[in-house]
Amino acid sequence: MNRSLLRSTFILLNTDYVQLNKNWNYKNVTSTFYRLYYIDSGEGKLYNTDSAVKLEVDHLYLIPSFTTCNYYCDSYLSQYYISFAEESLDGASLFSSNRKIFKIKATTDAINCFKRLLFLNPNRSLHISYNPKVYEKRPVLKNYEDMNQLMQASAYMETYGLLLQLVSMFLTPELFLLEDKSIIHSKISDAINYIQTNLHQNITVTQLAKRANHNADYFSRLFFENTGERPLTYIQSKRIERAQLLLTTTNLPFYDIAAETGFETLSYFSRIFKNITGQTPGAYKKSCLIM
Repeated sequence: MNRSLLRSTFILLNTDYVQLNKNWNYKNVTSTFYRLYYIDSGEGKLYNTDSAVKLEVDHLYLIPSFTTCNYYCDSYLSQYYISFAEESLDGASLFSSNRKIFKIKATTDAINCFKRLLFLNPNRSLHISYNPKVYEKRPVLKNYEDMNQLMQASAYMETYGLLLQLVSMFLTPELFLLEDKSIIHSKISDAINYIQTNLHQNITVTQLAKRANHNADYFSRLFFENTGERPLTYIQSKRIERAQLLLTTTNLPFYDIAAETGFETLSYFSRIFKNITGQTPGAYKKSCLIM
């Protein structure tokens, strides 16, 4: 199981130390990348429909990709921040089953990691704006990704290692839902992994149930008990997550993105995309491009 944790590669986008005020107030932000914060002064809040987390001094916070979150500062907040992307050969995400706001006590090692990352990457500030509607545009993200290609090999490797260290601090059993060793849960874990790695294929509940040696009705109930979602709803949400990532990071035509994410027709892809995101693929693409 531990070997599967190493499928993901984390790529730095931004890092800086900033002092914020009440203007740091953004709602319903759903990013294609991760965020890490270390708070050294002041206070604020992160919240969504599932939880509310107070931003406190000497604590670390992790927001995985595709985790909808609201950001709020009442008066003053200073923090080190890191944003980074995740890549894997099969398209799977380390936190696909853990889309939530994480909070842990900061250690000396963690603080040193933040400061070392900033030292190695001095020109990664979000100097244009702290508004996600501005800095999450594809040209901006592409610019920061290109900076990685200009780094010295030693600095690039150390940066990657520091990101791994920081992410590893959130993988404790108390925080991170690792695979249960029971027969039932392992079958659902297998189904989730199969979905993540075969989004371009036709995936049916009957097919997943057969893999688990259950009938479709029982498998659907079991899947819901372990994930809180029905299999078809889960599959569609993961397809759209992948589509959002492709729309943000590539120039693929909509038809190719639909095929890459397992939709048989462009019209069906567009309908499901709008049902889940509230936007058409075209409108979402445009919002990612306009500066």
